[in-house]
Amino acid sequence: MESAHYFSAQPAGPFTRKPLTVELAGGTRHLQTSSGIFSPDGIDKGTAVLLAEAPSPAPQGNLLDIGCGWGPIALTLALRAPHSRVYAVDVNERCVTLTNENAALLGLGNVTASAPDAVDPELRFDTIWSNPPIRIGKDELHALLLLWLPRLAPGGSAWLVVQKNLGSDSLQRWLAAELDGSFTVTRESTSKSFRILRVRKASH
Repeated sequence: MESAHYFSAQPAGPFTRKPLTVELAGGTRHLQTSSGIFSPDGIDKGTAVLLAEAPSPAPQGNLLDIGCGWGPIALTLALRAPHSRVYAVDVNERCVTLTNENAALLGLGNVTASAPDAVDPELRFDTIWSNPPIRIGKDELHALLLLWLPRLAPGGSAWLVVQKNLGSDSLQRWLAAELDGSFTVTRESTSKSFRILRVRKASH
């Protein structure tokens, strides 16, 4: 990890954009990255597992990426669901800027990256994908998840990737206990020491 403080709003050091070439949604994409953000040199292992394992997002409606970094999840959602509206949130201002710029580089007009408090609290999301920032600490992580997961639309699902040795099983139990009875929390798969957790909101 290049910076232990990628989850600060304004990371230290100059904001110098660097080219980044990655495979997203079945194609080679030429994007930009920078220091002072999570996984600046490419797609981290957890996000790669999520992108490979999660089923197709809702084809339309509102989709959400919690903790967007330079944008791999949000961009994939937008590429795979071009008729949706993708919201990407991050406390790191550099990440918000990069995700918006990378969406523009790909010609994606359906991505809006912002600080979390800039998202209309009335919005509900049909699909949420996230590689949540476990290392911010348990209290902050729990607050983050309880801010967004209750905003699932009826019938919507959130797909979270969490490393086994960073507490995926205890997080699954905690979510099941904290969310109300309209939600179900399941472990969908395990790959390369990562678990994929699904949080689903009942349709009625």
